[in-house]
Amino acid sequence: MVLQTEKRYYTPEEYLELEEKAEYKNEYRDGEIIPITGGTTNHNKIALNFCRKFPLTVQGQDYEIYIGDVKLSIPRYRINTYPDVMVIKDKPIYEGTGKTIITNPLLIVEVLSNSTKNYDKTDKFKYYQIV
Repeated sequence: MVLQTEKRYYTPEEYLELEEKAEYKNEYRDGEIIPITGGTTNHNKIALNFCRKFPLTVQGQDYEIYIGDVKLSIPRYRINTYPDVMVIKDKPIYEGTGKTIITNPLLIVEVLSNSTKNYDKTDKFKYYQIV
């Protein structure tokens, strides 16, 4: 006999409260909390190489680069996610009172991996185009 459990949906506030206490990162997708797989050393090197090169192309301009641990909120789709790299022009616009969730990236970089590339190239790409 297979026992099916009912899928639980969370409010954005519940997600943020749980995420504060979590030992690993999770995305929030319209009520669902999805664990994020850990990155590899190659994945990390690619993101870091972008961060090293990008400032050289925009010298003298007011850009900030955030990597890995800053969440992006996309309210239209009720998404909170952790892009590999985000570039912000001028000052970040934060969601809420903290400084961990931003809403105004100019550029989002995702390093594709075998486990996430299908999502990154389809739905996630669609969500990012709205920001």
